[in-house]
Amino acid sequence: MHDNPQPTADTVFALPGYRLITLEGRDAAAFAQAQFMNDVALLEPGQWQWSGWLTPKGRVIALFALLKRSDEAVWLVLPDADAAALAAALQRFVFRSKVRIQVREDLYASGRFGAPVAASGANFTGDEDAGFELDVGSINAPRTLSLSRATVSHDEAAAATWHAYDLEHGLPRLPASQVEHWTPQQLSLDRLRAFSVKKGCYPGQEIVARTHFLGQAKRGLVLLAADAALEPGQDVTAGSVAMGKVVASAVDGARHLALAVMPLERDAVALGVNGAPVTERALREGLAR
Repeated sequence: MHDNPQPTADTVFALPGYRLITLEGRDAAAFAQAQFMNDVALLEPGQWQWSGWLTPKGRVIALFALLKRSDEAVWLVLPDADAAALAAALQRFVFRSKVRIQVREDLYASGRFGAPVAASGANFTGDEDAGFELDVGSINAPRTLSLSRATVSHDEAAAATWHAYDLEHGLPRLPASQVEHWTPQQLSLDRLRAFSVKKGCYPGQEIVARTHFLGQAKRGLVLLAADAALEPGQDVTAGSVAMGKVVASAVDGARHLALAVMPLERDAVALGVNGAPVTERALREGLAR
């Protein structure tokens, strides 16, 4: 994946920023289909997809892995969002739907830079007693995300590499300062097949569909590397001209990475952040489901 020393394939480490929200009840899948930007109806029980929740203006509130356990149980695995605030916000849209929204505190997320034992692609495996496995890697860079009742040790270096891996593969790890600022197209979430332009209505769907069908997506994600830390919200410049904005960043040992929203069509020019040069890198493949 890169030249930094990597944890071994059997090293399991905590992912402390991850949280779990469960939607359970007769209308759980229907509620998820009506609220979230991907097509939940395409999933069979035991499958998952990248998805998210948008404002009515089509701006991303949260990104997550959506697991369909059954039509009456949908789980959201959130890498970054405030789970309690998101659950409370979703609760306001339940109305008469038979769905119970809960932040689960008894299941913990862990990571491993090795292939899953049984999960593969869009199919997750497991149960609440044994724990769950998701395949979030690729052939060349295998990676397993697990949810279980067991707590595992913290490894800051391994967690930092995990975070950097996400950015390298185009998964924006949005901090609070970047919530509700960007459309799915601006975050290049088509790379992750994380939104639908064909399914029925959901919050922000009109903006997403119009942008898609009118070909108005002018900006997308660019992976940047630098010799110093990059911070979300910083401007990416070409000389004195603002070209884009940093939306997510990671520090992995001596590596400083960032994802920035920038014009899809632009001249090849020297880029900088706060006067320091940055280098554009190619996004890797491997996270789409």
